Amino acid sequence: MKITKFGHSCLLIDTSTGLGAGEGGVRSEKLRLGARILIDPGIFSTSQNSVKNIDLILITHEHQDHFSLDSLKIVLKNNPGAKTVTNKSVGVLLQKENISYSVLKNGEVISEKGVLIEGVGEEHASIYSAIPQIENIGYLIADRFFYPGDNLTIPNKKVEILALPVAAPWVKLQEVIDYAIKINPKVCFPVHDGILSYVVPFHRIPAQILEPKEIKFNILEIDREYQF
Repeated sequence: MKITKFGHSCLLIDTSTGLGAGEGGVRSEKLRLGARILIDPGIFSTSQNSVKNIDLILITHEHQDHFSLDSLKIVLKNNPGAKTVTNKSVGVLLQKENISYSVLKNGEVISEKGVLIEGVGEEHASIYSAIPQIENIGYLIADRFFYPGDNLTIPNKKVEILALPVAAPWVKLQEVIDYAIKINPKVCFPVHDGILSYVVPFHRIPAQILEPKEIKFNILEIDREYQF
């Protein structure tokens, strides 16, 4: 599995294993194994707008840092065969733009090119009592990688790789670290960090606590692909 972070919470998850052989041993892009999955094309990143060969677009919720309609339209133009999966509330917005989509609910599982995607969670974390909660759906991909969106939802399965939200008006650092400890992945990396600078000591604190517990905390450089 290869993961590229485009910024904030926008990720490319690539489970492709190369090209299969067609008739007579001829290789064909149509026989590519695995899937390329784009998550949360929001307003804090633009690199996703030039990505090609996307099979599936996953959107966790309707906040603009996770769902930019303008960005999504560009991605779909560049990837006309890509499918969009999200929740009902985002679906309403897509329907107004005549963009086709499928809804994935908590506990439901779909498959894209042999890659299983399970919906995990239902609501966005509470920001303040006077602010209505919206829908939020996290995604467990290939029974390895978990992306919770905007909530600290705990899946009912073992997680190997965790996208860890580290900075938001709905969470504090203690909760972030405790969440990672509860899930106990082999490795996690920060997301939802568009308001932070990598030069400040913020990211050193989770690393100091998690790595002695054998949970690696990797900081992903923007636009760089990583092998997991």
